[in-house]
Amino acid sequence: MTDLLKQITSVQNPFIKSLLLLQEKSKARKQSGTFLIEGKREIELALRGNYELETVLFLREFISEKQIGQFLADGIQPIEINKEVYQKLAYRDTTEGIIAIAKVKSLSLSDLKLPENPLILIAESPEKPGNIGAILRTADAAGIDAVIIADPKSDLYNPNVVRSSVGCLFTNQIATGSTAETIAFLKEKNIRFYSATLQNSTSYHTQDYTLPTALVVGTEATGLSKPWRDEATQNIIIPMHGQIDSMNVSVAAAILIFEAKRQRGFSM
Repeated sequence: MTDLLKQITSVQNPFIKSLLLLQEKSKARKQSGTFLIEGKREIELALRGNYELETVLFLREFISEKQIGQFLADGIQPIEINKEVYQKLAYRDTTEGIIAIAKVKSLSLSDLKLPENPLILIAESPEKPGNIGAILRTADAAGIDAVIIADPKSDLYNPNVVRSSVGCLFTNQIATGSTAETIAFLKEKNIRFYSATLQNSTSYHTQDYTLPTALVVGTEATGLSKPWRDEATQNIIIPMHGQIDSMNVSVAAAILIFEAKRQRGFSM
């Protein structure tokens, strides 16, 4: 591989500038249909999740050509970069010396492949990438069947989402759609949905989640929109015993998911 290896050593290189746009601009990711993945574990998980790589950039100081070889299927181009270029592209403080350019996948509701008795988490309009990442980590840990982001505020290939999910963006079945589209999808599939909200709610642990179920959470600031509250099978609430009436959306999601898993016989 060495004799034919392409090298880039300038941050002013047009290709490197295009990658910086992928990091910074949702529009660039949508136009190119690509995004960046940083880190060996994250890239491995993306490959297991059937994401297709286009290019792998590596810093020889931290990762060898031999190690890079495991990522190089037909058509994937390796590019050696220097430390200056790597530090310009790298999004996190820890250094693993590898960044991949991957093709985005369709996140359409129609692409979801659900089992006969699915358990789904729906998050409406989560704004903070860190919360989305935490939700995806919880979904992976519980082994639920799908995560749907309704009315997303940002694209899921935002580098902050990729980073905060520590690869769980690639291990979960994920779809996006409007609230109206998502509710219609659930009704078409005869999936009951339980909306976590303060209004007209009953305690979450009193409900039966052993049938096809979707658990719906909203943001701390505004909660769920009216359609989710009005059309839910049941509105549910997590009882609070402190001075505030809400908790972080990823924490609320975890409580609901693991109660549903408990009811379904989840065991360690």
